[in-house]
Amino acid sequence: MAIVRLIACLIIYTSLGHFPSSLGVILRTTDRIVWANEFEPIELTCLIESISTNNPRIEWKKIKNGVPSYVYFQNKIAGDLEQRAQLREPANILIFNTTRSDTAEYRCEVAAIDDQRDFDEILISLAVRVKPVVPRCSVPEAVTVGTSTELRCLENEGFPAPQYRWFHNKEELPQDPKNSPKLVNSSYTINPDTGGLKFRSVRKDDAGEYYCQAKNDAGHAQCPPQKMEVYDVDILGIFLKGFGGVILFLCLATFICHSLKRGCFNKKGHNENNYNWPAQTDGVDYGDADEGHFRHKSSFII
Repeated sequence: MAIVRLIACLIIYTSLGHFPSSLGVILRTTDRIVWANEFEPIELTCLIESISTNNPRIEWKKIKNGVPSYVYFQNKIAGDLEQRAQLREPANILIFNTTRSDTAEYRCEVAAIDDQRDFDEILISLAVRVKPVVPRCSVPEAVTVGTSTELRCLENEGFPAPQYRWFHNKEELPQDPKNSPKLVNSSYTINPDTGGLKFRSVRKDDAGEYYCQAKNDAGHAQCPPQKMEVYDVDILGIFLKGFGGVILFLCLATFICHSLKRGCFNKKGHNENNYNWPAQTDGVDYGDADEGHFRHKSSFII
């Protein structure tokens, strides 16, 4: 019965020269989540599947941190995309050169006043990949055999966050050293998320040039090679240094004791205040030093 009624309605509309309008405007997109590389073009699709209105109102809004702003309004590109994008039929928006600041949600809105359902919208998420820059690497210049050490690598620009790889003498170090016959006895561990390369116990074979590479889907970058030297433990040198220190201490202590015995550390002026005049062995009394003459005390025969 329903089919019969539908056919009857179509016959009536046709006989009167009218055709039923669309039930309403309907939108769709090819991708609700879009990835793009920085400085490359990308197109956000807003396809109109059904509409009756001849000139619908089309608007695009950028939503970042919950705040919407127009990027296409009143038939022209606006806001962050001004002079960097264009609208393509039917309602797609093409960005010529995406930047990291374009990462956001974009909403396509179409208003069709002649349709029974006169409004529809679709939300698209755009994420812009950013190639890593040259990472900052830290490699110790020299370490001793048997000690622990860590090499560091850090990069802050890449998006998504890069993964890190380490190279030794131009050969990539595997995540697990046991996967390489040459490194089966090595004690290092690599953290691909933080860029740390840790040695639990350094070997002589660990000496050489090291560099780190930061990589994501947009590209990769690496720091210049840095050399790490590995030295044996110098037992004889340590002993001689310790022995020399003991000898120096003994010599200094001997000198101080000898100086104390000789009175070299008496206060200045001590001997001057205790000066003794020479003893008088003859018969002449010279008197006091302040009288300026002598007195005859005993007779003598010529």
